[in-house]
Amino acid sequence: MPCVSNTVVWIVRESARPLANRLASFLGARVLPNLEEFSREDATNRERFCAEFPQATHWVLLMAAGIATRYLAGLPQSKQSDPAVVVVDEACRFAVALLSGHEGGANALAYRIAIETGATPVITTATEALKPLTLGIGCRRGVSSERVHSAVQNALESVGRSLGEVREVATVDLKKDENGLLEWVAEKQLPMRVFSRSQLAQRPWTANPSSWVQSNIGLSAVCEPCALLASPRGVLLVPKFAKAGVTVAVVSDEPPTIFFI
Repeated sequence: MPCVSNTVVWIVRESARPLANRLASFLGARVLPNLEEFSREDATNRERFCAEFPQATHWVLLMAAGIATRYLAGLPQSKQSDPAVVVVDEACRFAVALLSGHEGGANALAYRIAIETGATPVITTATEALKPLTLGIGCRRGVSSERVHSAVQNALESVGRSLGEVREVATVDLKKDENGLLEWVAEKQLPMRVFSRSQLAQRPWTANPSSWVQSNIGLSAVCEPCALLASPRGVLLVPKFAKAGVTVAVVSDEPPTIFFI
């Protein structure tokens, strides 16, 4: 994936610097500030942040959400012009798209951070979050994007659903650089989550275990557990659907019906 230009990773504690450096390397970003400077200068960390905020297009804030909220107070102006902001806790449990999620690219940035760190991307914009379907996809090496598309379309059509209802795609770490899959998600502008084999081994949810997958990557399945891990409150709408070297599972995470009395 190409690096996001003009990205800054901002820290408030020196203990976060190793993680910041890792993210900066992955994203092609800078790490700010040099915390040692504050012993010699009058500017506080937040004052420096306020001055720097308009200068970058994408921000990764390594801090608690409460601190991030106070740092951003008074700075946002418009969703058409505000920088993208993603908040990541130092334990890398969550990557929260906090500002300019859709227009500014914070949602996409949160997913990129999730792929690199294993964090859970937190997306709350209605455009993405209200879509109910998650796809789990597995594939043989070298499959084309056309074959991925054909398998996905067939799986969705089997239950009368469409690609426009898909929120995200999930796969195993072995496939995070699979060109055909990457081309397809990029073309369809779908975010992709990647789960490690150890994560999938701990949650071996599958209706159709595969001896081939077991012998080649040590798992009983890929597409079903990927989809169910990505959408843990969802239900399996389409069990493993296989076509031309591509497997697809569809999980539905329909929003609950709220009754007012």
